[in-house]
Amino acid sequence: MLKPNSKLVYDYVKANGAKNITASDIAEGTGLPVRSVNGIVTSAFQRKGLMERTEAEVELEDGSHKKVKFITLTAEGEAFDPEAEDAE
Repeated sequence: MLKPNSKLVYDYVKANGAKNITASDIAEGTGLPVRSVNGIVTSAFQRKGLMERTEAEVELEDGSHKKVKFITLTAEGEAFDPEAEDAE
């Protein structure tokens, strides 16, 4: 079973997978600090091949550009069962 905060992050990413989401979006959507979200994504999911970060550049409202990392589920992440006993 996933830890409660890990499950929150997983469920949010799974529910919003069609969108380009960042750790900040996940933090805002779950109420967790961005730092916690980054740690959870890295240790609970990215190292196990369930999520990946893709670097991109986005244009801000003022016309400037900023590098961000979008977080998405991998194929294994899509198939992952967060209720399984051997999760995390």
